[in-house]
Amino acid sequence: MSSNLATKLREGTKKSHTMAENTGFIACFLKGTVEKTSYRKLVTNLYFVYTAMEEEMERQKNHPIVSQIYFPELNRKAALEQDLYFYYGSNWREQIATSVAAEEYVARIREVSNTAPELLVAHSYTRYLGDLSGGQILKGIAQRGMNLVEGEGTNFYEFKTITDEKAFKNKYRQAMNDLPVDDATADRIVDEANDAFGLNMKMFKELEGSLIKAVGVMLFNSLTRRRNRGNTELATAD
Repeated sequence: MSSNLATKLREGTKKSHTMAENTGFIACFLKGTVEKTSYRKLVTNLYFVYTAMEEEMERQKNHPIVSQIYFPELNRKAALEQDLYFYYGSNWREQIATSVAAEEYVARIREVSNTAPELLVAHSYTRYLGDLSGGQILKGIAQRGMNLVEGEGTNFYEFKTITDEKAFKNKYRQAMNDLPVDDATADRIVDEANDAFGLNMKMFKELEGSLIKAVGVMLFNSLTRRRNRGNTELATAD
């Protein structure tokens, strides 16, 4: 029996995917505008989200559905810890806290695990497949945008134990398509994936204030870094 869940998820979340990419924070990111204050807040939020998701996936690893897409090599918590060390220093644990949106996201992951563990498939799909698909592109943008040295602050995008990402994605999608779920369960998983995109969008929205402020400062600095001699000379000539 094939559920074709990966196909259903891809088709059923297209609109949400586009909306997420069009949030101000991600749109700026994709155009190369990345600054450390808002980015490290993103890393902080992701740390709490992935910690919750990976704890719940581990707890449910013998569940008849979750077990089929349980791939610990996807885990991001340790990589995010390395990035937090880079951005905040050795006492990073004392400096970070969940934002309101991240708190809501974490609560939903815990709730799903306790009440309908099969819906963890939606959260796994939404985050991990996106990480694998766009990871290398986003890593390059982050490095250029923040002038980072290779290997510094972008461990989140590195899947060191997955040698062939394309082959792994195919394996992951096949595992999802082979899940023993009926149409009603598949529909619930698609709905949950759309909700997960919504939770991600709330996190991005929260970061826009920091980014707008930083972009304003960056623009001001670029405009005032070099005195416009022409205008000054004209003013003194009058």
